[in-house]
Amino acid sequence: MKLFIGADHAGFDLKEALKKKLSGTLELIDLGTDSTESCDYPDIAADLCHEVLKNSDSLGLLICGSGLGMSMAANKIHGIRAACVSEPISAGLSRKHNNAQILCLGARIISEDQALNCLNAFLNESFDHQHQRHQQRIDKISKLEENS
Repeated sequence: MKLFIGADHAGFDLKEALKKKLSGTLELIDLGTDSTESCDYPDIAADLCHEVLKNSDSLGLLICGSGLGMSMAANKIHGIRAACVSEPISAGLSRKHNNAQILCLGARIISEDQALNCLNAFLNESFDHQHQRHQQRIDKISKLEENS
């Protein structure tokens, strides 16, 4: 599996720390930023989301100061379901019940260890195809995109 990872200036240090901890465990593709110099999170979110949509076997991780800006930007991309979380239970459920492709974390909100726990919960969970209600709800989310 590929994991596309991106962060703005506020999330840069956490992105780098998580990359080191995940090195060798899966294919990581870093889409920036490359420093703590100010940059615009919507640009990074858009680039990452488009890559995830092009690569069906991939997931994404976006990090900014709160996780909120990245999730708002990511969820504007047609076909993306991004979840901003700060604990592992929600991270896992975002995959299991909502089939989220993107995890958003806030570098100013959670610790490095908690971020890793959230990411592991996200990566280790899969969509629950056994319960049709989950797919039915995702289909309704997709219709909201089409009708906007």
